[in-house]
Amino acid sequence: MPTYVYACAKCGRQFEKFQPIADKPLTVCPRDLCPRKKWGRGRVKRVITAGAGLIFKGSGFYITDYRSENYKAAAKKDVPGSPAKPAPAKTGSKPESKPAPAAKRT
Repeated sequence: MPTYVYACAKCGRQFEKFQPIADKPLTVCPRDLCPRKKWGRGRVKRVITAGAGLIFKGSGFYITDYRSENYKAAAKKDVPGSPAKPAPAKTGSKPESKPAPAAKRT
């Protein structure tokens, strides 16, 4: 359930009200929150606020914590300066030729 902020036109007070989304907005300043000695029955309007935002609690949350294994492997390959594994050599129809051994002198 969201918390709404209201402002009273008569007493000038702003207050928060925790209510379900389906409830109708308040129209009159609540008696228990009105600072006047005699309840003023001031008209209230909802105030637009920034909201709560995100609160992260714990040792730490990182965007990479929930990445797939394929993504992590691809990211390791893209990092400059890291030892990248060489791509396996494709074998062609001709094997690599080696130099002939040197002949012995007698």
